[in-house]
Amino acid sequence: MQTHLSEQARQLPRALEAETVLRACVHCGFCNATCPTYQLLGDELDGPRGRIYLMKEMLEGAPITAATQTHLDRCLSCRNCESTCPSGVEYHTLLDIGRDFIEQQVPRTLGNRLLRSGLRAVVPHPALFKALTRTGQLFRPLLPGSLQAKLPRQARPAGIRPSTKHARRMLILEGCVQPGFSPNTNAATARVLDRLGISLIPVAQAGCCGAVDFHMNAQARGLDRARRNIDAWWPAIEGGAQAIVQTASGCGAFVKEYGVMLKHDPRYAAKAQRISALALDLVEVLRAEPLANLHVHSDLRLAFHCPCTLQHAQKLGGAVEALLTTLGLNLTAVPDGHLCCGSAGTYSLTQPVLSRQLRDNKLNALESGQPQVIVTANIGCQTHLDGAGRTPVRHWIEIIDEALASAKEQPHAQS
Repeated sequence: MQTHLSEQARQLPRALEAETVLRACVHCGFCNATCPTYQLLGDELDGPRGRIYLMKEMLEGAPITAATQTHLDRCLSCRNCESTCPSGVEYHTLLDIGRDFIEQQVPRTLGNRLLRSGLRAVVPHPALFKALTRTGQLFRPLLPGSLQAKLPRQARPAGIRPSTKHARRMLILEGCVQPGFSPNTNAATARVLDRLGISLIPVAQAGCCGAVDFHMNAQARGLDRARRNIDAWWPAIEGGAQAIVQTASGCGAFVKEYGVMLKHDPRYAAKAQRISALALDLVEVLRAEPLANLHVHSDLRLAFHCPCTLQHAQKLGGAVEALLTTLGLNLTAVPDGHLCCGSAGTYSLTQPVLSRQLRDNKLNALESGQPQVIVTANIGCQTHLDGAGRTPVRHWIEIIDEALASAKEQPHAQS
């Protein structure tokens, strides 16, 4: 579409990117067909096409209102629209620019500011988050139902991590929420990779990937976290580490964007591109390995929830399902697998009503095949879906780890 940015908008660091995205959109509306919020609300301004039009008006100098901010806030950033768009519109790029621009123009209410600053103060700090999670578990019966639903129903202990030092080494970003909510996920990953001759190495100096700050309109802070992680990982990369493994697809999607987001930073541009190239979701690591070394057997009926950050951002839809099927695990069919579960980072806290509606719709689809366990690839989706108190939800690597351990113990049980 034709667009003419205002003089104010032209001064933005990413003005050219915004203009490029706007001109790529042909306003066809195919995106609305797969937009979760449009399907719930039926409002053109709560679909990608309408939001693009709002951002176009805003960047062309039209008056900016709190209503515009509300429509942008309601977007899940699921990027389902990008998978649908026939014109290849990079909607998420425009959304990041638009949200940052409007944040400087429209003041938020005190309550909204406190919620957002509180989330940014707690979530990116694993030690603090873990301590608060443990405290919440102790006083769980006293908490309101909305907070009880955010705590894991059954946080499995991590178990022992392998001590063998293999020649092949990969780094792992431990994550912010995962150590507190699902400590066994990364430990199970380390044990499975150990069987394949790979040592998984955490780097203590690495912290939050930056996604929480960046997507809550503290973009400069989010990029500072990215730079810190690059500095933390770089010595190990130079020392021969083969990859940076992500077990949370939300973190993985963001780390893979480091190269794009820091491309104008003369100090970090080249390193950021290298880091993004080395960032691999766990399924990318395993599907490149000789799976004959993994002998898995499990009678569990599983339903896989593919997170938006895995299928729409990383373009790895179907990869986990194919891997689990190859290993012999029993997957049930899931209708409308492309739709978001409503977790979307902090969305379940900033937009609780919409988030719960999406969660319940997703659970109805996942449970249609009567699985015993739902598995997923992102800690946010995992805790959000599990919080409904219905079918248990776990990370898929835990199921593989347990099946491998069971197969190893089986001969002893028979002797």
